[in-house]
Amino acid sequence: MEIVAYTSKYALIFKQLNLAWLEKYFYVEPHDEEVLSKPEKYIINPGGHIFFAKEKNEILGTVALIPMQPKIFELSKMAVDPKFQGKGGGQRLMAHCIAFAKANTFDKLVLYSNTKLENAIYIYRKSGFIEVPLEKDGIYDRGNIKMELKL
Repeated sequence: MEIVAYTSKYALIFKQLNLAWLEKYFYVEPHDEEVLSKPEKYIINPGGHIFFAKEKNEILGTVALIPMQPKIFELSKMAVDPKFQGKGGGQRLMAHCIAFAKANTFDKLVLYSNTKLENAIYIYRKSGFIEVPLEKDGIYDRGNIKMELKL
């Protein structure tokens, strides 16, 4: 398994993986649809990054680092194809993002999630993220937990 950076040829798979994940666990919010349809406009061009776990020319999963403030990025849009779940793709993407953030001297990674996603929360905690107070007017309606990793 290798981790590769975003190129426009991956735009559709980025959207498809995330929409499938959202539809399975929650629903697609207008903010999601807009960002997923235009990843270059909302993630790449403002200074963000998108990565993919790839094996034998097949994309297993994806994740994005979206700039929030200078040196603070939201870890977001993580989705793993259901047929590849449980094979370590999500953990490899997480480890890559943390290593990338450290190498680029980010101060902090922030993520929003939902406590019903127990496996994801476990991985976040295992990776060093800690729970912090959630803003009342959060980015996502479905988010009921905010976590941070100071680097």
